[in-house]
Amino acid sequence: MILTHFLKKGLTWPITLTILIILAIAVAVPFSNLYLDPAHPLHVPNHLVGLFGKYLTYALLALALDLVWGYCGILSLGHGAFFALGGYAMGMYLMRQIGSRGVYGDPVLPDFMVFLNWQELPWFWYGFDQFWFAALMIILVPGGLAFIFGWFAFRSRVTGVYLSIITQAMTYALLLAFFRNDMGFGGNNGLTDFKDILGYDIQASTTRAGLFSASAIALALGVLITAAITGSQFGKLMIAVRDAESRTRFLGYRPEMVKLFAFVVSAIMAGIAGALYVPQVGIINPGEFAPANSIEVVVWTAVGGRGTIIGPIIGALVVNGGKSWFTGAFPEYWLFALGGLFVLVTLLLPKGIVGTVRDGWAKLRPAKQAPIESDTTQKPADQANSQPQAAE
Repeated sequence: MILTHFLKKGLTWPITLTILIILAIAVAVPFSNLYLDPAHPLHVPNHLVGLFGKYLTYALLALALDLVWGYCGILSLGHGAFFALGGYAMGMYLMRQIGSRGVYGDPVLPDFMVFLNWQELPWFWYGFDQFWFAALMIILVPGGLAFIFGWFAFRSRVTGVYLSIITQAMTYALLLAFFRNDMGFGGNNGLTDFKDILGYDIQASTTRAGLFSASAIALALGVLITAAITGSQFGKLMIAVRDAESRTRFLGYRPEMVKLFAFVVSAIMAGIAGALYVPQVGIINPGEFAPANSIEVVVWTAVGGRGTIIGPIIGALVVNGGKSWFTGAFPEYWLFALGGLFVLVTLLLPKGIVGTVRDGWAKLRPAKQAPIESDTTQKPADQANSQPQAAE
């Protein structure tokens, strides 16, 4: 009952509608792909199922950043690290599922370890042959790193641009570490050549459709949890920390604990997004730790509108959809288009797409009510003027 009550707190009609749309997409796209004839105009090809599924994981990543940036004021430039760690946890599970079907036929060691003359499986690979263990690591590894990082950073009262730089340094340090072959994560090539997941062929259409639905359901749950947190009393405290941290501290609250909770939850969401991303794209390598990837997530969130829940989802879908089109039509101009988009949004739409539409709608509503109010206030005056005339 308590959990149900907590989740219902953030269910405004826009949030409810968004969740229903996402769940409808989770059913409609797989149905169109699996059951409609390829010649049907509504048929979704296999390659688009994987592409749309990747977009949904990006939307969940942008939503995770919005929780800390939009509601706590923490501009993290390192959320790509949590996304990549979740992806590596899933990739390690998928590599263990290959078994003797690899190029070198070793039933235990992945191909890259055989190539590098590893004699035994490293201790941190134990357990990844079980899905439940990998799922646990997808949550614990990004969440644990966020807890350790946040504990020291927030207790030291590091804020603003300094915190942003430190988060970017964190993801760059992980990038350099995972590039090393002796780390045991595949080095520059990363993890790839996956065969199946939970016993199902990872290249099969039904598996692809299932992964798409799982991504959509995860995004819907992310929206629900984020709305519940931000719509609760704790969510109001997060906004207070964002807008007036010193005043919140003087009132007796501990802003560092508020930030830490939001940061850990956000990291877990990013890790889940990364775990769903890997089986759909078929590879995970250290390039996912690149600071530029984390900056792109900031762009998605800013374009859609930070602090709006729905905005980051729209921003991720719009920007990545535009990226797919631009890189095909004008590949040499994509980075210029992305930079120009961020500049234009910052100058013309500082609150993003959703924030601007929301503010515009709020301004229109009083304008519609104003004539009604003026009529009601005018009637008593008219009656007052007409009464003396009647007396005369």
